[in-house]
Parts: sequence; C-alpha cells; structure tokens
Amino acid sequence: MAEPARARPKPTPETQHFWDGTRAGELRLQRCDACATAYFPPRPFCPACGSREVSVFKASGKATLYSYVIHHRPVPGFTPPYAIAVVELEEGPRMMTNIVDCPPTPEALELDMKLEVVFEKLDDATTLPLFRPAKD
Repeated sequence: MAEPARARPKPTPETQHFWDGTRAGELRLQRCDACATAYFPPRPFCPACGSREVSVFKASGKATLYSYVIHHRPVPGFTPPYAIAVVELEEGPRMMTNIVDCPPTPEALELDMKLEVVFEKLDDATTLPLFRPAKD
C-alpha cells in the first residue's frame, strides 16, 4: 500500500498569484499601494489600513528564523524529525514553513539565522516554498 501523500493547498482567487509564483520559482507577496505595508498571507485588502489598492511583487526570498518546533511524530508526507518554523521575511511579514537542508536539532536551528527560500515541486499543480540556511 502506498504511503499517504502530504496535504496539498487549495488555491483560491485571492491566493492564486502566490501559487503561480511558487510554480515559477518566485515568492510573491502583496504590498498596499496606500500605506506601503507588505503582508502575508494573501488577501484582497491591506491588513494595516484596509485599502483594497494592493499590488503583487516578487520578494527577495531572504528570511531569518523567528521560531520553530521539531516535530517527532509521523505525519503523512513527512519523515520525522522535521522542523516546522515561522520565518520573518526580509520584507517584514512572517510565514509558516519547513526548514530543509539543515539537521532538525536545537544546535543547528539558531534563532535569527539567515535563511533563503527553496521550492519543492510536489506535482504539476503544487510547488511549496521552504527555507534552508542561506549560502552567503
């Protein structure tokens, strides 16, 4: 019997630009045209001022490790242990993700460590943004 697959996100009209970006190898965020706040997750209005005048832009893909937990229990699509993290993007917003290419240990996962985005293609419809220690 095949192992159950990792859960897949379900894009909506409000998030489609984000998932199109990940398939293209880009981390896309939104910025308010009225107050210049960059934000995540995607939504059709600014969470800071409520304006509906927002633009999509390509983010740098750079981040720092804000918080994490090392998960040790089996979950479909994951091999424990693995790191579930909140990263702070260079542009300001925070997002939940997984840390890859790094041992899932407290010794290796240092808060504020520099990270960079990498993309994992799950299938033709879904590519996930993950983060690894920065190489520079």
